[in-house]
Amino acid sequence: MSAPRAGKEHGGAIPTIDRAVGQRDPPRFLMLKRVTLAAATAFLAINVWTGAPLLALWAGSQVEGETSLTMRALLVVIAVLIVLVAVMTTALTWLSNTYDQLMGRPLTERRRPWLRSMRAEAEIHVSSRVGITALERIVMMSVYIAVITLLVWLIFFAGSSVPPQLRG
Repeated sequence: MSAPRAGKEHGGAIPTIDRAVGQRDPPRFLMLKRVTLAAATAFLAINVWTGAPLLALWAGSQVEGETSLTMRALLVVIAVLIVLVAVMTTALTWLSNTYDQLMGRPLTERRRPWLRSMRAEAEIHVSSRVGITALERIVMMSVYIAVITLLVWLIFFAGSSVPPQLRG
């Protein structure tokens, strides 16, 4: 559908509209914005597993000058870790919402599986209708890599935690 073209009867005052009603112009620099959001998501997703714990340990080590573990240092590590993870996950949520808006993805209710009604439609129908975004895939890959890395370390590099007397 297009609006009537400006003609003599309107004195040329009506501009021409050639696109459909409701059609939006694509945002400027769409690819650059998508790549930036993906890079920020990857950075935060990796640092939830690596940077936040390391920074929390560093903060705990700065509290006490001793080489032994103290309760104050442990509480600082836990508090800093909680704050950092909360900030990073909030930032990941914001990035995901921004990406959804940029891509024109419809807003859907995001309810955790354990809070859904047992009569609700199957999860496969919801995911096939809504889909998984690139940012969600990045976070999923980050979790997979973290778990696999932990398992490889535990199996091959951590050594046995069983005392030598009990190994037999």
